[in-house]
Amino acid sequence: MKTRADLLAFFDAQGIDHATVEHQAVFRVGEAPGLKDDIEGAHTKNLFLKDAKGRLWLISAHEHARIDLKRLHTVIGSARLSFGNAELMETTLGVTPGSVTAFALINDTARAVTFVLDKTLATAERVNFHPLENTATTGVSKAGFRRFLAALEIIPLVVDFAAMAVVEDA
Repeated sequence: MKTRADLLAFFDAQGIDHATVEHQAVFRVGEAPGLKDDIEGAHTKNLFLKDAKGRLWLISAHEHARIDLKRLHTVIGSARLSFGNAELMETTLGVTPGSVTAFALINDTARAVTFVLDKTLATAERVNFHPLENTATTGVSKAGFRRFLAALEIIPLVVDFAAMAVVEDA
């Protein structure tokens, strides 16, 4: 599994400009008020899910997005969704609870996880995620994030969570 240092080296190798801010460990959105005030860009929440048929999903959404997990399966074409357990998360994405991040897709070499991206993040000029550990936040530009996904050959399923609909162009 790749580490934070490996991730940042990958960004450098791909020509992805990035900036990392160290901070106390953060496990949930809303923890450590004021922590994000000086970090430019959209902040995120990330959910590692498993559907009733065993398919894995990673949802990356704006920190304020409302995600209706009881309806989401009808939008993304999955079976009913529930949270994936910590062991499966670590085996598949190489991260522990509280450190779930879109950047963990770098560890999903089997491409077992379907990536769902919030339309708000897909259109944000800058996005912030944990760099595989929850003691820092790493920001990249919209172009840099797209370059990251393209380098991994991942095409996200973009969802407008307010409309609960898949978006074709974002």
